[in-house]
Amino acid sequence: MSGICHGRVVAVTGAGRGLGRAHALAFAAEGARVVVNDLGVGLDGTPDPASPAAQVAAEIRAAGGDAVAHGADIATGDGAASLVTTALETYGRLDTLVNNAGFLRDRMLVNLDQDDWDAVLRVHLTGHFLPLRHAAAHWRAETRAGRTPHARVVNTSSGAGLLGSVGQGNYSAAKAGIVALTLVAAAELARYGVQVNAVAPAARTRMTERVFARAMAAPGTGFDAMAPGNVSPLVVWLGSADSAGVTGRVFETEAGRITVMEGWRPGPTEDSGARRTPAEAGATVRALLTEALTPGAVYGAR
Repeated sequence: MSGICHGRVVAVTGAGRGLGRAHALAFAAEGARVVVNDLGVGLDGTPDPASPAAQVAAEIRAAGGDAVAHGADIATGDGAASLVTTALETYGRLDTLVNNAGFLRDRMLVNLDQDDWDAVLRVHLTGHFLPLRHAAAHWRAETRAGRTPHARVVNTSSGAGLLGSVGQGNYSAAKAGIVALTLVAAAELARYGVQVNAVAPAARTRMTERVFARAMAAPGTGFDAMAPGNVSPLVVWLGSADSAGVTGRVFETEAGRITVMEGWRPGPTEDSGARRTPAEAGATVRALLTEALTPGAVYGAR
């Protein structure tokens, strides 16, 4: 088996279903050896008796690839550390980390309790930070030992994190945090040979099946625009050595579309050189807003 990831070892979190499974299969098809992580929980994060990680690993092996299942909770220090350890003990290296695991507990803000807030931020945001931290520590040690890697991290944000989404304050906050984490990690880890990027995908998974209930097919082609596998080619490329020089970027992707997202940067500004009164500050803001771009609409807003 050969491909752009031939010889690389890739760990994918939340890889038992949906986007994660599609990524794991796509990496394997391009020659990667894959650590398939999945805790095996329901859509809301509660225990599910059917753990899918082993099934995906077996699917990869049946197709001629190489994979190992990992069932620990990557939102814990021990679980995240064991993800890296599994890659090293099984394959002797780790080249790419794809942070993908997550779930939903949607509520309007006035109905969102702290448990649902904490649970979503724990899995999405902490579940990105801890595997990234442990992988980065390994790559730093490799660099200090004179073996600078060509390492890659692909994080998973969302349009909800870029624009906001009504009824998803916890999810939107976590996904926005992932973007900021991506930018910081890209800046801090470059010296260790690590590139860090994020994708904001749109695809039909357990988390979005109500939104994308009907397949969007191009007339006469049978192309299922919302299939999770449409997102994976970009993720695989970002996780490969071929993506050299691309870091600190966020890409929105769905169907056949890839968009480079351009985030916060200074817009119209005015410096008075002195302290303003509140009324003066307000007048300045209103004048500046007439020159500023209109923000994108929050998903679900009317």
